[in-house]
Amino acid sequence: MRLTAYGSAAEDAVEAAASYIENMDALMSTGLETSEIAQLNATGTMMLSADSAAVMQRAIEICHDTDGAFNPLMYPVMEAWGFPSKEYRVPMQDELEELLTLTDISQVQFHEADGQVSFGIDGMKADLGGIAKGYTSSQIKEIFNSFGVTSGLVTLGGNVQAVGSKTDGSPWRVAVQNPESEGEYLGVLEVSDKAVITSGGYERYFEEDGKKYHHIMDPDSGYPAENGLTSVTIVSEDGTLADALSTALFVMGLENASDYWQEHSQQFDAVFLTETGTILVTEGIEDIFSSGYAWTVIEKES
Repeated sequence: MRLTAYGSAAEDAVEAAASYIENMDALMSTGLETSEIAQLNATGTMMLSADSAAVMQRAIEICHDTDGAFNPLMYPVMEAWGFPSKEYRVPMQDELEELLTLTDISQVQFHEADGQVSFGIDGMKADLGGIAKGYTSSQIKEIFNSFGVTSGLVTLGGNVQAVGSKTDGSPWRVAVQNPESEGEYLGVLEVSDKAVITSGGYERYFEEDGKKYHHIMDPDSGYPAENGLTSVTIVSEDGTLADALSTALFVMGLENASDYWQEHSQQFDAVFLTETGTILVTEGIEDIFSSGYAWTVIEKES
């Protein structure tokens, strides 16, 4: 994590933000037996604290809204592939088909009033890693503001949250990584008070028999999503939404992702990189995106 803040109480703001991040990790890490999510996965029921409940609620909502392209119940499938343990393997199809029965979001009972969540099928497991960092960075923005910090930048493993603008009033410049070259960028976005979050198969993967298998699973098949995209970058005032949608739109593929943007263009914009090297940018951010590569604008349909 990298936290940058400007102002008379900037050091206190960064200290409070770092403490908040550590607390969120303690609440939601699937690999920490004492976390609320790990206890939920072990017992099938849990009364979540306020932050965990808020993330769970948004995860369920976005799962429904994306027709399951973002699914917070894919952890059993991820375990089968070995991503949590780093003991990688390619599961058999019948094994995956059985595990996919544990990813039915309708089998999650969530009570907003008290944060009580229960699974309807034994063996179901949640993983909020695809949305928690976006939520956390949005909350850090609020923490910064509470300390009078109106200019700052939060980076959590590639998730970037701009707090206000730079101290001179100019926008923050956030680079979009080029998956083909670690030291190069696809382009730069100039943003203020927005989250910029990228997902791609290049982030975590393993190779077997000459084929790469990445960590972004297609909830329909249980296999890594292969829909022609290499990376998806979401730009939104809502960091929680941006985090989840960077995964969901990657799973959807370009055509369905573009259609989804058409219906939700007031909520976010996106930069797509296809497997053939084409860069496409939704029209809401064409004026704040620059690149040394050729790129195409996806325009709003009238």
